[in-house]
Amino acid sequence: MEALEHTMAESITIKGISQGVLATMSEDDGWEDLVGDLIELIDRQSAFFRGAQLVLDVNGRRMSSSLLDDLKGLLLERDVSLAAILSTDEETLTAATECALWTDLADVEPPTIPERPQEVEELEGYDSEEYGTAGVLIKRTLRSGRTVRSRGHVVVIGDVNSGAEIVAIGDVIVWGKLRGTVHAGAQGDESAVVCALDLAPTQLRIANLITIPPQDKRKKSRPEMALVAEGQIEAVPWLA
Repeated sequence: MEALEHTMAESITIKGISQGVLATMSEDDGWEDLVGDLIELIDRQSAFFRGAQLVLDVNGRRMSSSLLDDLKGLLLERDVSLAAILSTDEETLTAATECALWTDLADVEPPTIPERPQEVEELEGYDSEEYGTAGVLIKRTLRSGRTVRSRGHVVVIGDVNSGAEIVAIGDVIVWGKLRGTVHAGAQGDESAVVCALDLAPTQLRIANLITIPPQDKRKKSRPEMALVAEGQIEAVPWLA
């Protein structure tokens, strides 16, 4: 699994950043075609983009406020918020400001994330050598449409089907197939990990980093652990 970086017909490059999702538009294609490609990509990866904050880099393309407003409307229909427009064209930057959009990436705040979990209190009468954090244990398959949110860790003994969602401030461990969407380290903890016997999520986030798994299917599944290394999410063998 590689860091999120998806290219559609060389016209749009999608990349995960701490402020959300960065979409870089080609200057060689028509605007209507680019918007069509972007909407097609969002519709195809709806679970990934749902609730996302989008930063759009249009390079030197000249944009009007009406075009930007139309795009904001199309994105809002898909539960995607347009946060900023990046451009080298001054008129485009002016139009973005008129549409209440940021024009500098440094001004864009990362998406809101849950509060940090409280430590688990030691049980009275027991002398524990280890301290843990709160967590959730689920002994069943999470089916499409189900959502689990935890201030600590999440452990699933079963599969996580496509369309299911897990958000945890700690780690996420799936003793089964992970096909849904998962966000570990949701408070911004880049040391969080996501482990599964078969790691092939629709969407995977650790802290403020995002990744999309490759489209091609592996011939043989294997236990894997997703973690942050050198500023991007990587998948490594999950060994004892």
